[in-house]
Amino acid sequence: MADLLVVQSKVRELAKKGKLRMSGDAVEQLSKTVEGLLKAAGERAKANGRLTIKKSDI
Repeated sequence: MADLLVVQSKVRELAKKGKLRMSGDAVEQLSKTVEGLLKAAGERAKANGRLTIKKSDI
C-alpha cells in the first residue's frame, strides 16, 4: 500500500455512520482519486498564473 492521502480511520468512521464498511482497496482508490483531483487543481491554478490551489480550482 502506498502512502494514503486520506485518513483511513476517518474514512472508515464516516462509512460506519452510514452503517457501511470500507474495504482496504476502496480506501486506496479514494486516495488515488484525491491525488488526481489535486493534480488537476494544481494544473488549473498554474494555468491561471497561481501557485496556490483555491476552492475554485477543485
